[in-house]
Amino acid sequence: MRRTKIVATLGPATSTLESIEAIVKAGVNVVRLNFSHGTPEEHKARAALVRAAAKKANRSIAILADLQGPKIRTEKFKNGKIELKAGDKFILDAGLAADAGDQDQIGITYKNLPNDVNVSDELWLDDGRLVLLVTGIDHQKIYTEVLNSYELSNNKGINRRGGGLSADALTEKDKQDIKLAAEMNVDFLAVSFPESAKDLIQARELMQAAGGDAAIVAKIERADSFKEPEGDEESVLDGLIKASDVIMVARGDLGVELGDANLPHAQKMLIKRSRELDKAVITATQMMESMTTNNIPTRAEVFDVANAVRDGTDAVMLSGETATGHNPALVVEVMGRICEEAEYSSEATQSGHRLGDEFQRCDEAIAMASMYIGNHMNVKAVAALTESGSTTRWMSRISSGTPIYALTPHQKTCRRVSIYRGVYPICLEQPPLTDPKEANRVAIEHLLESGEVEKGDLVIVTKGDLIGIDGGTNMLKIIKIGEDLGCY
Repeated sequence: MRRTKIVATLGPATSTLESIEAIVKAGVNVVRLNFSHGTPEEHKARAALVRAAAKKANRSIAILADLQGPKIRTEKFKNGKIELKAGDKFILDAGLAADAGDQDQIGITYKNLPNDVNVSDELWLDDGRLVLLVTGIDHQKIYTEVLNSYELSNNKGINRRGGGLSADALTEKDKQDIKLAAEMNVDFLAVSFPESAKDLIQARELMQAAGGDAAIVAKIERADSFKEPEGDEESVLDGLIKASDVIMVARGDLGVELGDANLPHAQKMLIKRSRELDKAVITATQMMESMTTNNIPTRAEVFDVANAVRDGTDAVMLSGETATGHNPALVVEVMGRICEEAEYSSEATQSGHRLGDEFQRCDEAIAMASMYIGNHMNVKAVAALTESGSTTRWMSRISSGTPIYALTPHQKTCRRVSIYRGVYPICLEQPPLTDPKEANRVAIEHLLESGEVEKGDLVIVTKGDLIGIDGGTNMLKIIKIGEDLGCY
């Protein structure tokens, strides 16, 4: 069974029930709705199709709503696009009408950009495909020299090499989209370009005020996130990780701000630090991009996905490959095979995580003990009776080959744990009875139904004395499945 989860972005290529059923069958675990594109009606329609497909397949598929954030973009050209050559002079004009771009100039969405840049700065457009050198600034106009030839079309992203832009993480559009996400009852809310923990706290408060309870995903996209703290201050990065539930290594904009050569180290460090702080992590952007049009990935893409898995990422994400690609289901299937093979490595199955740490909570201690036993005893599976899924999140931080089953009566928890590495949700029709033996029996029956265990196997069951209490896990039992489901 594949432990690494797959996040697939929906778009024009995945807007029908047939296409969404195909990626569900291929093994997708989470779908992403990109609020940078599409209308509220389109997002609602796709979410409804996902839930219908998940119900038909008897799968728990989570929905992640990705806020646009302060995406700094060019406006539009009169003729849709222009051809720029190295050495050309070109103006970014915050005062130009949105559709008045021509061969010499283009409007920009972020009107404060002239105040954020300096002469000699590099502005990277369209994920660095076009580089402009700032040669002068005059009120609302930024004068630049084109450093490489490129065909520039409408609405392309703009980044400042090295970061430092002052745009707020949550725009007015984002605040309205949070209300939409709450109305849609999404499972995860991704915040783009968070500058500090305050941005994530604000997003969580707005989500709760709108009646939602989505887990917060911090997209790490700013070079400023990696600044060294002064004195005893907490680092910006640690603050972002602690204030979120999930981290996304958003390699597109991050790569532009940090520089390509610094990106591999940043990715490895982000995955390692997120796991140390018991948070899930998604690795994203261009993982299988060639399969947007091709039927096989490049060898570099195979290595990229495998290395992320071996480093411990919880999930790998597909963007344009499934949003606009010619065969979304095939991409999911191929990515799944790469993940499975990478999971055979010792890095993916052996762990020294937190061996020297003290545990702060009883359920945390039970989770750590379960996985230690699982890695040092011939345990076939762990069954965790859980309310919120926290116990299985802690378990999933330990590199292991032991599958973890989250048994819960809450559909929301089933979808939430779908992103945790090595965790498989089992949705119970009703809470297990408070009698410990009956709870054990229910857990064992579901494990047997999964087909991953059989009579004579050792399994671990974790639960609380009081079923239905969040954070109440305080029991661990090793069970040998016998003819009578007895324990020893």
